[in-house]
Amino acid sequence: MKKFDLKNIKIRKVTVDQLNDRMLLINLYATQALTLVIGLIWIFFQRQNPISLWNVPQGMEFVYWGLGLGTAVIAVDLLLSRWIPEEAADDGGVNDRLFRGRPVWHILLISLVVSICEELLFRGAVQRSFGPYWTSIIFAAIHVRYLRHWIPTGLVFSISYGLGWIYEETGTLWAPVLAHFAVDAAMGLIIRFRREA
Repeated sequence: MKKFDLKNIKIRKVTVDQLNDRMLLINLYATQALTLVIGLIWIFFQRQNPISLWNVPQGMEFVYWGLGLGTAVIAVDLLLSRWIPEEAADDGGVNDRLFRGRPVWHILLISLVVSICEELLFRGAVQRSFGPYWTSIIFAAIHVRYLRHWIPTGLVFSISYGLGWIYEETGTLWAPVLAHFAVDAAMGLIIRFRREA
């Protein structure tokens, strides 16, 4: 039986082009699982009940807030994409690789998983500790692929701040989850069905 040796593990930088589709999805779902675990641990140490964070409020106000912010973000993003050069919004091809050939059901699933995991961590846990401003800085920083250009970094920060704001206004995670899902799903579907110029 061969002995496992930690010294033989080699870590190297890999670009998105070097990942096959399976590894790209494994990376995506593994990072979301890690985000979920960190969020749950953080919530535990804050002595919050993670189940109560998911209580659905009475009324539809949170839906209006979530869909309203999601629609506004999509509209701004589409308007900016008309005037901003493509290289200024480059994410290294991650979104294109992730969504281009993906079936619609999988785009919706990815959007749902990402919105639930990230909102639980950032709005449910981090924002409670640091407030919406610093949470948005951290949120923008973990979206590393956008940090090479100030426009997408500013957009991610602004979107995160908006998500934090509607969380404060509605008092429920469902509003930012709905907004996050709407933005990711719409952008994923746009990438999926976009015609090449």
